[in-house]
Amino acid sequence: MQCARAWRPLSPLLSTRIYQTAWNRSQSSPAAGRLNLSGIYPPIATPFTTKEDVDYQKLKENLQKYARIPFKGLVVQGSNGEYPYLTEEERVEVVRMVRQSLPGEKLLMAGSGCESTRATVELTGRMAAAGADAVLVVTPCFYRGKMDSRALIHHFTKVADSSPVPVVLYSVPANTGLELPLDTVLELSHHPNILGLKDSGGDITRIGLIVHKTKTQDFQVLAGSAGFLMAAYCLGAVGGVCALANVLGQELCELERLCLSGSWEEARLLQQRLIEPNAAVTRKLGVPALKQAMEWFGFHGGACRSPLQRLTEAETQQLKQDFTTNGWL
Repeated sequence: MQCARAWRPLSPLLSTRIYQTAWNRSQSSPAAGRLNLSGIYPPIATPFTTKEDVDYQKLKENLQKYARIPFKGLVVQGSNGEYPYLTEEERVEVVRMVRQSLPGEKLLMAGSGCESTRATVELTGRMAAAGADAVLVVTPCFYRGKMDSRALIHHFTKVADSSPVPVVLYSVPANTGLELPLDTVLELSHHPNILGLKDSGGDITRIGLIVHKTKTQDFQVLAGSAGFLMAAYCLGAVGGVCALANVLGQELCELERLCLSGSWEEARLLQQRLIEPNAAVTRKLGVPALKQAMEWFGFHGGACRSPLQRLTEAETQQLKQDFTTNGWL
């Protein structure tokens, strides 16, 4: 009964207040010289040939289709780009190629995280030279038992000190086994070259607390998944980097519009239809599922680079069901 009452229409006053919170956080002018990250970003996939080489032609064709969707920009060499399986040269070349194809007004956020601070600093510089407007730096995690706040603050501070472009922190515990600690985020939010955080953990109370605790820092929080995008907007996030945007990009941009315009009932209905497809291409079935779904929706997905394997027939049917039952196929 409590859940049923929670979904009753909002009063006009409360709806207006929530709308103003979401709008003000995502539309306010950043401090001088700071990028405004507000908007939706697909963390783009990397197409491969049958020999597992990067297929730059198919990537370019995907970019041409994404150009027709009102994204704020693209995230390149994030988790869905299979960056751990690419060489450093491939990672940089993909960013360079995307920058050449991307309209100038679109932001390019490039993943530059490595396990060592030194390697991250070097790759960050190369990503900036290749055309990145900002870099997304994932937590180092191989020695996760020693990655306490002291180590992580040292790491990200060194990277931000040397980076020629703004740094966005990246917490993705499902992949790293390590969540960027709250005290670490709050300390790093004071750094003038650390712009914000992509939080993929899914703890909406944590996201709300980070927004609240950094509200005087011009620190921008991005939801790391479409499954909690509306909730994140309600609590002051400025946008989302969402795997599902590779497939349902127009729909996620529409969800953003509904949240920012205060159309919460319509936003709720759309958000509910996105939860199962999003879970399918992320925590349930991962990048192989995302690439399969891309094929259904007219994009080049294809196979992953080994050791990732294509979906089994049973997994493919489950994926199709998650999209079909929500009206997307």
